Amino acid sequence: MGRIRLILFDLDGTLVDSSRDITNALNHAIAPLGLEPLSVEETVRLVGEGITRLIEKAAGATDEETKEDVLRRFLEFYAGHLTEHTRPYPGVPETLERLGSYRKAVISNKREELSRRLLSELGLDSHFAHILGSDSTPEKKPSPLPLLTVIETEGLTAENALMVGDSDLDIEAGRRAGVVTVGAAYGYRPLESLKDADFLMRESLVELSGIIETIEGRALKPG
Repeated sequence: MGRIRLILFDLDGTLVDSSRDITNALNHAIAPLGLEPLSVEETVRLVGEGITRLIEKAAGATDEETKEDVLRRFLEFYAGHLTEHTRPYPGVPETLERLGSYRKAVISNKREELSRRLLSELGLDSHFAHILGSDSTPEKKPSPLPLLTVIETEGLTAENALMVGDSDLDIEAGRRAGVVTVGAAYGYRPLESLKDADFLMRESLVELSGIIETIEGRALKPG
């Protein structure tokens, strides 16, 4: 085993495309406010900072009680339609299999219970030793705390880890944790938001194997 022993993944926009299900849940939640439905494109510009912040941005300037009602409607609907349209991005299952010798974790700003359920329903959960959500640690991305928590639990150091994500929050969290960062340009965020990443995957997660080979200076063995 080389330098990299632990791979930390963002979830939405990196491993899975959940944009349609999030959009449907959000539109269901804001409908009683008389707001115009959001398109998938509009929704993906809002996601990434967790559900509470998503609701705040979608509902706009409103009182706390209304925000709580919107959040409740969102969670109820989303929990019942979690993987109705959500699918892994092309190449994700195969790449996770290929990287089988590495310890892997998901660090999402989606709540932990929803993250675990989503991965389980898509048959991806068995690949990950750890699944952390926005409520798993006192701070969420872009704080490095979730990343450092997993690294410490694994008995490793930052130089042994790599963070993969599609947003500036992922890259900032990775850089603050001192790990190698890999941007997923095929995800939700514009390319500009990944300008500080050490490496970039332009088309799919399949490119991650080659990036690790570059870091390690050797070819990967299958599995």
